[in-house]
Amino acid sequence: MYEVAQRVATITLNRPDKLNAWTAVMEQEVRAAMAGSERDENVRVIVLTGAGRGFCAGADMSLLSTVATKGLDAAQRAQALQAGAGSGEGDVDGARVDFRKKYSYFPALSKPVIAAINGPAVGLGLVIALYCDLRFASDAARFSTAFARRGLIAEYGMAWMLPRLVGHANALDLLFSARLIDGAEAFRMGLANQVYPQDVFQEKVREYAVELASNVSPRSLRVIKRQVYEAMFQTLGEAFDISEREMLASLRCEDFKEGVAHFVEKRAPVFTGK
Repeated sequence: MYEVAQRVATITLNRPDKLNAWTAVMEQEVRAAMAGSERDENVRVIVLTGAGRGFCAGADMSLLSTVATKGLDAAQRAQALQAGAGSGEGDVDGARVDFRKKYSYFPALSKPVIAAINGPAVGLGLVIALYCDLRFASDAARFSTAFARRGLIAEYGMAWMLPRLVGHANALDLLFSARLIDGAEAFRMGLANQVYPQDVFQEKVREYAVELASNVSPRSLRVIKRQVYEAMFQTLGEAFDISEREMLASLRCEDFKEGVAHFVEKRAPVFTGK
């Protein structure tokens, strides 16, 4: 499901009876929704969440069962038929190749992507949450890598991304044991930015997203996001030099002028993103 309100696009995984288990169709639809949000000038923040009790319980077990019983080729053919045509939609011009992969394209989007984790985020569901910029969890959220308990490995770049969020030792713990952790432990590790009671969870996430969309320069968000992800591949000196160039560019932009004016005039900002 897709909706836009108050400059926030909300993308909702909508298979609540399956805890939003991931399918090839869902993969294509989410990528198309992300691409649409990126193009829409009325959207400044993107929220990804799940319908019902779950965020995403991982890959649909019917696909894994097909692989286990009939082999990989049969499963790939079934997935291709389910998904239909279309790949690469949503690629951002100029994005590094690392952020053009199957699920790693969220960091290449110019707008903040917030995972609103309302329930289980397991396996592939956790991978998808990792590639979001921020992760807010309800106290009903549960997290697990799951892979080692299925005879699988750290999928889709998780071995690179997870240690950067929770540290080397915590990442190995979560990957080795595939144990289930709650929102409080995820918060202590740095996996979740905030944890809220379930009854106010959606309201709190919405408040944060609207705050970004209303009171922060879209241009600043765009540049800062690019700086942070590119810095993962840079030395301190390179990041420093880039920040100096970006600062000079920002001092010439409309949003800088508005940022000073609204503060001096004690009024709400009217940022254009330029």
